[in-house]
Amino acid sequence: MLSQIPFKIEKVSKKLLDCEILRAAIIAELDAINLYEQLAAVADNEKIKKVLLEVAKEEKTHVGEFQVLLLKEDKEQVQELEKGRKEVEEITE
Repeated sequence: MLSQIPFKIEKVSKKLLDCEILRAAIIAELDAINLYEQLAAVADNEKIKKVLLEVAKEEKTHVGEFQVLLLKEDKEQVQELEKGRKEVEEITE
């Protein structure tokens, strides 16, 4: 996993705790997606490959669910995502 989880809960302010929980959940789902897609890429058995890719797809839905919740909790994140979107549009146009 890319992040140190579980984090030291006593060091996280109550105000930020929900966002930390959601970010940890997103990280876990992204790690799962990477794992399942990598396993599918090397699997010889087509049935196993198919199931791994389906499960990875479900994890992508979970990322979306947690992200929606995070964006409801962290308005700064919403603003920064929009800034990032605009920067990418400027660079790629």
